[in-house]
Amino acid sequence: MQARSSSSESDNSLDEQHDSADNGYVSCSECGKNFTSKSYLNIHFRLHTGEKPFKCSECGKTFTQKQHLTSHQKTHTGEKPYKCEECGRRFAQKFQFSLHQKSHTGERPYKCSECGKGFPTKTRLRQHQVVHTGERAFECPECGKCFKTNSQLYYHKMTHTGEKPFKCLECGRCFARKSHLHGHQKIHTHEKLYQCAECNKVFNHKSHLSQHKRIHTGDKPFECKTCGKCFTQKIALILHERSHTGEKPYNCLECGKSYKDRSALVNHQKNHTGEKPFACSECNKRYKVNSDLLRHKKIHDGDLPFQCAECGKRFICKKSLNIHHRSHTGEKPYECVECGKCFSCNSNLVTHKRIHTGEKPYTCKLCGTSFTHASGLISHKKIHHPNE
Repeated sequence: MQARSSSSESDNSLDEQHDSADNGYVSCSECGKNFTSKSYLNIHFRLHTGEKPFKCSECGKTFTQKQHLTSHQKTHTGEKPYKCEECGRRFAQKFQFSLHQKSHTGERPYKCSECGKGFPTKTRLRQHQVVHTGERAFECPECGKCFKTNSQLYYHKMTHTGEKPFKCLECGRCFARKSHLHGHQKIHTHEKLYQCAECNKVFNHKSHLSQHKRIHTGDKPFECKTCGKCFTQKIALILHERSHTGEKPYNCLECGKSYKDRSALVNHQKNHTGEKPFACSECNKRYKVNSDLLRHKKIHDGDLPFQCAECGKRFICKKSLNIHHRSHTGEKPYECVECGKCFSCNSNLVTHKRIHTGEKPYTCKLCGTSFTHASGLISHKKIHHPNE
């Protein structure tokens, strides 16, 4: 009886399909969307099933359509057949090229019904509309964080996996995003297209120029809803908001310590390796990050713009001056919750806390001995492993 019922349902489904075919289209049984041929319907249906049969042999990324795989493979070969006659910029995919051309014409035909803002594509408009609805439909299975678009979720997942599928063929450096690779490649071509009319500084991207202009205008469009503080860049706002939420999504696999942003994690990991790749050409002092080296070089150049009004001592940056100023005022704003001891700077408090926790984050890779301070590890290596 049941088999007969199933057969009847199948016949009805076939009848519906024939009816659709008679009308010149076939319909998706999941969402009712119509297509002019069954092959288009089959491609569309993969959105519902999640099937991605076309796999890139280079990085393993999968796609629903063969043409998407073909376009993607150009990111590995470096092939960019579409050239903009306006500015000379090249693109691997036709839709990227078409989208870019609208940046010259200023064409934004898709308007938001809520605020009237225009967008070059329907996809960009849909992504923007989530700002008004507040909808965050895409959840990370790893940490539960939700995102407005699937592409945001895709890039977020890479923070957990460390995946960087886009490789520069010139120097071998890898990137999580294609746009970051494109920006990087201009270092090799020395291509700098966008110039600031105020100070003549040049930039690789139009968006970078727009951000830079805010230095001159004082415009800070990104406001924190918690405390009202404003920022020139969205990423600065995102990092700031984590000071309210306490969110630290970047974890060190070596010691478990967490950080608000990836660059802080990368710098921290050098504590475990002892890596200091940036050396001063004047005194050979070494640093973990280039910004610290550039700051140090100002000592040799005599570039110490921040002077203490109390004693006349000069400093490289305002932060150093503020910390020094506490030696005159006696201010110690950083208090240990365990014992109540106070410190003039946060880094001293962080180091002090290790007395209570017993944490020894600096480990010798050669013998496994651990230390509370980086200086302890450095001294240990000089004494016990001088030839390594």
